[in-house]
Amino acid sequence: MTRRTAFNNLYGMNTKLTLRMDEELIQTAKTEANRRGKSVSQMVGEFFDALTSRRRDKPEIPPITASLVGILKGHRVSESDYRKHLREKHS
Repeated sequence: MTRRTAFNNLYGMNTKLTLRMDEELIQTAKTEANRRGKSVSQMVGEFFDALTSRRRDKPEIPPITASLVGILKGHRVSESDYRKHLREKHS
Protein backbone atom coordinates (compact mmCIF):
# COMPACT_ATOMS: atom_id res chain seq x y z
CA MET A 1 0.00 0.00 0.00
CA THR A 2 1.36 3.42 -0.94
CA ARG A 3 1.45 6.47 1.30
CA ARG A 4 -1.34 8.15 -0.65
CA THR A 5 -3.59 5.07 -0.47
CA ALA A 6 -2.90 4.68 3.26
CA PHE A 7 -3.63 8.38 3.84
CA ASN A 8 -6.90 8.21 1.89
CA ASN A 9 -7.96 5.04 3.70
CA LEU A 10 -7.12 6.54 7.09
CA TYR A 11 -8.83 9.88 6.57
CA GLY A 12 -11.63 8.76 4.21
CA MET A 13 -10.75 11.25 1.48
CA ASN A 14 -12.40 9.44 -1.41
CA THR A 15 -14.19 10.92 -4.41
CA LYS A 16 -16.47 8.90 -6.65
CA LEU A 17 -15.23 8.08 -10.16
CA THR A 18 -17.34 6.40 -12.83
CA LEU A 19 -15.53 4.23 -15.38
CA ARG A 20 -17.10 2.78 -18.49
CA MET A 21 -15.63 -0.59 -19.47
CA ASP A 22 -16.51 -3.76 -21.30
CA GLU A 23 -18.69 -6.05 -19.14
CA GLU A 24 -16.18 -8.90 -19.41
CA LEU A 25 -13.36 -6.63 -18.20
CA ILE A 26 -15.52 -5.51 -15.27
CA GLN A 27 -16.15 -9.13 -14.27
CA THR A 28 -12.43 -9.89 -14.55
CA ALA A 29 -11.62 -6.88 -12.37
CA LYS A 30 -14.17 -7.92 -9.74
CA THR A 31 -12.86 -11.50 -9.70
CA GLU A 32 -9.27 -10.32 -9.35
CA ALA A 33 -10.18 -7.82 -6.64
CA ASN A 34 -11.99 -10.55 -4.71
CA ARG A 35 -9.00 -12.87 -5.08
CA ARG A 36 -6.73 -10.14 -3.66
CA GLY A 37 -9.14 -9.20 -0.88
CA LYS A 38 -9.54 -5.65 -2.22
CA SER A 39 -12.17 -3.56 -3.91
CA VAL A 40 -11.97 -2.68 -7.59
CA SER A 41 -11.67 0.95 -6.50
CA GLN A 42 -8.62 0.13 -4.37
CA MET A 43 -6.99 -1.71 -7.27
CA VAL A 44 -7.66 1.18 -9.70
CA GLY A 45 -6.31 3.70 -7.18
CA GLU A 46 -3.18 1.63 -6.57
CA PHE A 47 -2.67 1.25 -10.33
CA PHE A 48 -2.69 5.02 -10.92
CA ASP A 49 -0.58 5.64 -7.84
CA ALA A 50 1.99 3.14 -9.14
CA LEU A 51 2.09 4.94 -12.50
CA THR A 52 2.93 8.26 -10.91
CA SER A 53 5.44 6.80 -8.43
CA ARG A 54 7.26 5.01 -11.26
CA ARG A 55 7.54 8.31 -13.09
CA ARG A 56 8.91 10.00 -9.95
CA ASP A 57 11.45 7.23 -9.36
CA LYS A 58 12.73 7.31 -12.94
CA PRO A 59 15.86 9.47 -13.14
CA GLU A 60 16.00 12.22 -15.74
CA ILE A 61 18.12 11.32 -18.75
CA PRO A 62 20.20 14.21 -20.10
CA PRO A 63 19.03 15.32 -23.58
CA ILE A 64 22.25 14.23 -25.29
CA THR A 65 21.92 10.73 -23.80
CA ALA A 66 18.22 10.57 -24.64
CA SER A 67 19.04 11.36 -28.27
CA LEU A 68 21.28 8.27 -28.41
CA VAL A 69 18.73 5.81 -27.00
CA GLY A 70 18.04 3.12 -29.59
CA ILE A 71 20.63 4.38 -32.07
CA LEU A 72 22.22 0.90 -32.35
CA LYS A 73 18.93 -0.98 -32.53
CA GLY A 74 19.26 -3.76 -35.08
CA HIS A 75 23.08 -3.60 -35.08
CA ARG A 76 25.29 -6.18 -33.44
CA VAL A 77 28.29 -4.67 -31.70
CA SER A 78 30.63 -7.01 -29.88
CA GLU A 79 33.20 -6.24 -27.23
CA SER A 80 35.96 -6.90 -29.79
CA ASP A 81 34.37 -4.32 -32.12
CA TYR A 82 34.41 -1.80 -29.30
CA ARG A 83 38.03 -2.58 -28.40
CA LYS A 84 39.04 -2.20 -32.07
CA HIS A 85 37.26 1.17 -32.17
CA LEU A 86 39.14 2.33 -29.06
CA ARG A 87 42.52 1.19 -30.44
CA GLU A 88 41.90 3.08 -33.68
CA LYS A 89 40.63 6.14 -31.86
CA HIS A 90 43.57 6.36 -29.46
CA SER A 91 46.44 5.35 -31.73
